[in-house]
Amino acid sequence: MRLNTKVTLFAAGITVAMVAILTAVSLLSFRQFSISAAREHSRSVAEVVRVHLTEAMINGTIDRRDGFLKRLAEVEGLESARLVRSPALDEQYGAGMESEQARDAIELEVLASGAERFELVTKGGEPVFRNTIPFRATSAGAPNCLQCHQVPEGAVLGAISITLSIAGMKKSALLTVGAMVAAVALFGLLTVLVFRRLTFPLTATARDVQHAVAEAVEGCFRTRVESRTNDEIGQIAEDINRLTKHLQQGLTTIRDNVARLVRATPGEGTNLLTSTTNMVEGLINAAQFKQSIEEDETRHEVYSRLARVIGEVFRVPRYSIYEVAASKNRISTVNVDGDPDRECHWCDPQILIRAETCRARRTGHTIDSLDNPLICNAFRPGDESLQHVCLPIIQSGSVGSVVQLVVAAEEGERLKECLPFLNAYLREAAPVIEAKRLMDTLRESNLRDAMTGLHNRRFMEEYMDTLVASAQRRHTQLSVLMLDLDFFKQVNDTHGHDAGDTVLKALAGVLRQSVRASDLVIRYGGEEFLIVLQDTRERSADQVAEKIRANVEAMKIRLPTAVLQKTISIGIADFPTDSETFWQALKFADVALYKAKEQGRNRVVHFEPEMWENAEAY
Repeated sequence: MRLNTKVTLFAAGITVAMVAILTAVSLLSFRQFSISAAREHSRSVAEVVRVHLTEAMINGTIDRRDGFLKRLAEVEGLESARLVRSPALDEQYGAGMESEQARDAIELEVLASGAERFELVTKGGEPVFRNTIPFRATSAGAPNCLQCHQVPEGAVLGAISITLSIAGMKKSALLTVGAMVAAVALFGLLTVLVFRRLTFPLTATARDVQHAVAEAVEGCFRTRVESRTNDEIGQIAEDINRLTKHLQQGLTTIRDNVARLVRATPGEGTNLLTSTTNMVEGLINAAQFKQSIEEDETRHEVYSRLARVIGEVFRVPRYSIYEVAASKNRISTVNVDGDPDRECHWCDPQILIRAETCRARRTGHTIDSLDNPLICNAFRPGDESLQHVCLPIIQSGSVGSVVQLVVAAEEGERLKECLPFLNAYLREAAPVIEAKRLMDTLRESNLRDAMTGLHNRRFMEEYMDTLVASAQRRHTQLSVLMLDLDFFKQVNDTHGHDAGDTVLKALAGVLRQSVRASDLVIRYGGEEFLIVLQDTRERSADQVAEKIRANVEAMKIRLPTAVLQKTISIGIADFPTDSETFWQALKFADVALYKAKEQGRNRVVHFEPEMWENAEAY
């Protein structure tokens, strides 16, 4: 209920209550006044009758008392006056007229008790006052009652029943009460009108404030409250206007600044409060995301976290994350639809071979098929209703990664709204991914031989425990091959160290091509190499070793001054078949290599227990 209505109802209620109370009190007062006036009037009449009867008895005209009473009844307002004789008079003077005998219980009671009795009755629809007044014998006055009546002092000689019409008094009372009620009602109406006039600015300002607050909740702070008075109510309106204006300017500034940070275009018709809050929350979430990925160990963990953001925060279930190789000519798949092991799915696999086929990689610009469906020829969704947006992640001035988002046509508008915030995440992730890649490159360079590109001895020492634990968990066998190039010193002595480096590089290429991608090829030192074959069975490592020996023997190395052909000696040991520990198996392979050298080189020798002659020393 509105305040103005409440005030009106309150004032009207007060007025009605006042009118009701005044009416009740006035009617009751006039009733009591009418009864009192009628009683006094009737007593006056009774006294006149008493005096007349006394004079009539003295003058001997008592028998004409009935005519006097009839003439008395002609007085205005006096309807009747009837005498009632007491038994004492009947004993002294005999029975009187029939009309003077008691007619009802009231008259009998008055004669018996000597007490006055009155009542209000209705006669012909009009109120009538009847009063029965006793006449008592008294010795006071001259003449007195005891001079004529032989009764004791205070005896009841008779009574008079007087009937008075109070219709005129009632009418006057009603007119007076009506005038008073009308005056009070008029005063109440004027009070209500004055209250409404006084409370109108308050209620109108309250409605305006309510509307302004409702608009503010919806993000609109342009609503102003009209200032109607110069008092406190007007001051409240002005203060509300200043507050909403300040909030409008402040939030608009914050939104525009945040929009510039996320490179978004703020919508003029959007909820200012909600849009500003969402933008600020987006920046906070992006900053928190950066703090999280900075503590990740590898860039692959960063990519996994970025994939969760795309799927869970931005609710895009179809996407791909690609990483551009250091050579800039190849792209690898990092994550597809939340699966880090899934191959290229939404694009032509040709982009993995030729990075330039990827338009986002080539141009460094956002590729958006939402507005231009034919912009990219490499997009292969398999469903014509799907569209995509590719976002390049710039690292050191060039594209280091590409995030591809695939959505249905009806999700395009929502994706457009999300893109500025997703770009904020990508900008935060770019330097972190680059730093992780540099760390991985540095780490990789420390674990690889700079000349041959093979893993070095440090790599073996750092990762071999993990490899052994995996083999033990899967109950598989590892074969250790120790390889040594025969007569390598002659190459350096005869053709120089550059020729020796060429031979080692060529040998590294042959070794890589002769084993599986899961096998480890390690430059152990100088012309010594170590190969760890995974998941081997029985003597299968011997076949691989023989293949390597044959490929090396067939290898021709062209130098500026000669064409060289070299041979290699290989020793083999199996873990855990030949040894309970990997490092002992490595030692056994070295022993087998020594035997191969003793037996004339260019051969493969598998470790046998009898070859181990120095077990106690080991």
